[in-house]
Amino acid sequence: MQAGFAMLEVGFARMKNVGTVVAKVVVNLSVASIMYWLVGFALAFGAANGWLFNLIGATGFAPTFHPGSVIDLPAIATSTAPAAAKFFFEFVFCAVSLAIVWGTMLERTKFIVYILFAIPFCALIYPLISHWLFGGGWLMSMFGSQDFAGSTVVHLTGATAGFAGLLLLGPRIGKYGRDRKPNAIPGHNMPIAQLGVLILWFGWFGFNPGSTLNATNLHFADVVVTTNLAAAAGALGAMLTIYRVQKSLDVGMIGNGAIAALVAITAPSGYVQPWAAVIIGAVAGVIVVYGVIAIDKWLDDPVGALSAHGLAGIWGTLSCGLFTDPALAKFNGVGQGGLFYTGSFGQLGAQALAVTVAFVTVFSLSFGTFWVIKKTV
Repeated sequence: MQAGFAMLEVGFARMKNVGTVVAKVVVNLSVASIMYWLVGFALAFGAANGWLFNLIGATGFAPTFHPGSVIDLPAIATSTAPAAAKFFFEFVFCAVSLAIVWGTMLERTKFIVYILFAIPFCALIYPLISHWLFGGGWLMSMFGSQDFAGSTVVHLTGATAGFAGLLLLGPRIGKYGRDRKPNAIPGHNMPIAQLGVLILWFGWFGFNPGSTLNATNLHFADVVVTTNLAAAAGALGAMLTIYRVQKSLDVGMIGNGAIAALVAITAPSGYVQPWAAVIIGAVAGVIVVYGVIAIDKWLDDPVGALSAHGLAGIWGTLSCGLFTDPALAKFNGVGQGGLFYTGSFGQLGAQALAVTVAFVTVFSLSFGTFWVIKKTV
């Protein structure tokens, strides 16, 4: 998926900045690899043991592995996959979330800032939210908040951190005129950007189904189907919406429609039926178009990440509260059925709580980190 993000950003960037984009992707993947192994994995999936009121994991730092070993961490103990496989799969999620941060701040960030922010993000900020929703933390265990593969944990977290940095960073030179009207700064290569979309689309077939933590799981193929249907509906939804708005097609917006739909289906992919996946994806395609247009009036987000990952991540998380099949909620052992099945707002409330807590926490920690970096670098 890092290759997909690299191609997406290269396509949306201007020619003069493409070298920095690729270098940034490689370096951040490297920093994330080390920090998540050293600290992040333990904080996300380690046993809390009462530490900090069970808010975060406290075991499994810098883990070691042996052939066939199954690491004794409660949140992922039900899977029989090797310990190293579990670790690496969860690391990829962290690296994806970090990649989202930098899409919002494209073409105007000092290279050292990438490294300085990546360290606390991979060591604390991302693992904190991951523990609460993936690792058996309080949002998951006490309230039954559902996030099968990371609409909030991965995508909203990355977009929120990027939003915090964007507020401190400001726009690219020439983005806004004296009248504050936005000027288009087109990317230099839309075919490359859309290649990135297709790579990401394919990568999501590991991202969402892999969250079963077992390729032989009977639910694995179901998640593949819901993921693909949502992406298709999102691309078509965005295509129809942008054509209605500007009476012409926009290949970049169509690609963002697919991405937004993939983001949205990430949370409910293991909880909903195919018909619901189509609705979730189509709505995400509409959201991303209007979101990009509205955000562009005030904030310079070159790749549309705040809309495609932030707004779509919120929608996807909330959609669990509407469309979760009670049988699948029972199968996954988290939460209850959605409003359209049960007539109850209980699951929708749990989803809204997760979104709110994640946004406030990530924004506060990220803004503080970026503020310190801005004052010292």
